[in-house]
Amino acid sequence: MSEQRPEAGRRPFGVAAVSLVLYGAFLRPRVLSWGATHEEADRDFPGDALIPDADGCSTMATTLPAPPDAVWPWLQQMGCNRGGWYSWDRLDNGGRPSARHIVPEWQHLERGQHLDSLPSGDAWFTVAVLESERTLVLRSQTKLPSGRPFDRLDEPPPRAYVDSIWGFHLRPEPGGRTRLVVRARARSRPRPLTWPMNVLFWEPAHLIMQTRQFHNLRTRVSATA
Repeated sequence: MSEQRPEAGRRPFGVAAVSLVLYGAFLRPRVLSWGATHEEADRDFPGDALIPDADGCSTMATTLPAPPDAVWPWLQQMGCNRGGWYSWDRLDNGGRPSARHIVPEWQHLERGQHLDSLPSGDAWFTVAVLESERTLVLRSQTKLPSGRPFDRLDEPPPRAYVDSIWGFHLRPEPGGRTRLVVRARARSRPRPLTWPMNVLFWEPAHLIMQTRQFHNLRTRVSATA
C-alpha cells in the first residue's frame, strides 16, 4: 500500500483557504451591496442606531416603476398570516402564496406591532421605525439555538442570540418611480460560532431571498401602476 504524501492531504485545505480569501475579497462585497450605489451603501438610514455596534451589515436596492405612495401599501401588509413576504413562499411563508393585491384590513401598522415571521406565530418581527410612505424598519431578536424571540430591552440579552433589523427605505425617483433601499444590520453572539454561519450561509441566503422579493414587488407594482 502506497503512503499518501503529506502535501496531498493538505491540498484540499489549501484550496478551501484560497477560495475563502477570494470570496471575501471579490464576491462578498457584492453580495452585501447588491444593486446599491456606493452612496446608498455608505450612508446612514433610520433604524441603524438600533444596532449601534453591528457586526454584520448589508445594503441592497432596486428601482420600482411606481411612486412611493403606490409601493408603500405592499410593504405595509407584509408578514406571515398577512400578505406574506413576496419572496420564495415555500421558504418563508409556509408555502402560502404572497398577496397579489392590496388588502384593506392589512393596511394599518403601528410602532411596536408584531408581524409573524413564521406561519405558526412562534417568531416575529417588531415594527421599530415607521414613517408612512418613507421608512419601515422591522426588528428581530432571537435566542440561539432555539430561535425563540426575546424583546425585553430592559434585560441583558441571552448569551447566544441574534439582534437584527430589516429596514425598507423609499425615495421618490424621476418619472414617478421609487428607489427602494433595504438595509439589514445585526449583532450576534458568540461570534466564533455565528460569524462563519453568517458569511457562509445567512448572507448568501439573504441575497437570494431579497432579490426574489425585489422581483416580485416589481411585478406587483407594475400590474397595479
